[in-house]
Amino acid sequence: MEKKEPLKIPAHVGLIMDGNGRWAKKRHMPRSLGHNAGMNAMIKLAEHASELGIKYLTVYTLSTENLSRPQDELDGLFGLFRSYFTSNVKKLYKKNAAVKIIGDLTVLPEDVQSLLKDGESNSPDGAQFTLVFAINYGARSEIRRAVKLAAENGIEPTEENFEKLLYTAGLPAPDLIIRTGGEVRLSNFLLYQAAYAELYFTEVLFPDFTPKEFDKAIKEYSGRERRYGKIQEGANG
Repeated sequence: MEKKEPLKIPAHVGLIMDGNGRWAKKRHMPRSLGHNAGMNAMIKLAEHASELGIKYLTVYTLSTENLSRPQDELDGLFGLFRSYFTSNVKKLYKKNAAVKIIGDLTVLPEDVQSLLKDGESNSPDGAQFTLVFAINYGARSEIRRAVKLAAENGIEPTEENFEKLLYTAGLPAPDLIIRTGGEVRLSNFLLYQAAYAELYFTEVLFPDFTPKEFDKAIKEYSGRERRYGKIQEGANG
């Protein structure tokens, strides 16, 4: 019997969690229930990713563009953080997982800001897995912020210096970015960091994106050859 090669497990996976609202609409439910189902799916995926040996999972929780959504939908999203964030991250702590927040939190309600900051600061030291929440995050604003910081502080914008000014400072670049929900674009997510990331798109709406669906993405990633712009060995062109 032919021996199967072990899967190549990415160190860092980015996840664009798209389709919560459409999932709820298909079931004649309020969009808020779609977001609730999406949060439950996210926590299950974080636990599964940790078990696979993935070190970092960055979830696109709230983009800068999302803040233009109707206030009642935003209130529902913030309500989910108030109701479930602390209890869920405590479950992660027990599994030696940490939480990191990237994005501009200053425009969020103060109590939500405190919840998020506490989740980050209370994380265990030496964690084997980190769940990164991208909240009020946009790659273009992140890059503009880094340029501004470099100019204000007289920092030469070498690649190494510039990366230290990004929200993701200290994190490895993502190896794989997954987007659910059928759209085929990055939507302002980790644009600088994703230069050599493998991309995986699926029609599955995020609340239905189970660990089994996640494994399909990992399996496809494992079968790809990452050349980082180099010529494949034995190729002529």
